[in-house]
Amino acid sequence: MFDLGWTELLVIGIVALIVVGPKDLPGMFRAVGKFVGKAKGMARDFSRAMNDAADQSGVSDIQKSFKAASNPMKTAMNEVKKTTEGVARDLDKAARPPLDPERQAAADKIREKSAEMANARRAAEAEDQAKAAAQPAGTTQESAAAAPADSGTGEKAGDKAGDKA
Repeated sequence: MFDLGWTELLVIGIVALIVVGPKDLPGMFRAVGKFVGKAKGMARDFSRAMNDAADQSGVSDIQKSFKAASNPMKTAMNEVKKTTEGVARDLDKAARPPLDPERQAAADKIREKSAEMANARRAAEAEDQAKAAAQPAGTTQESAAAAPADSGTGEKAGDKAGDKA
């Protein structure tokens, strides 16, 4: 925009430091930043309004027709590409023979089963996430399950030690 390099910005910063002073410099930079932000916002709004007005008036259609008129070879080649892509897609479908009914049924069965498994996996993941969110931080199922087992074994070991004595 103004084509300022690092050296020019450094000179401006030093002059501002000397003129404004180090105490008021942050406030000045904050005010300049707010001003620049407002100016950018206004420019963005103006640009958006101009683009909307151009779209409503049909300028984009005129622009397309000018591009087509200025380069008719490219326009013709684009149409040829679209046509060949459509033909290639149709040929690809025609080249693949349909499955016999037995194989088609097996393929449908596989698709259904894989969809069921995927849905079950998603449901299990959602359930695990819900459980994890419901538990307080720091406690897990493993630690809660392991605590009673440890206390039970400690008592049994104490009982065995008492029996030997």
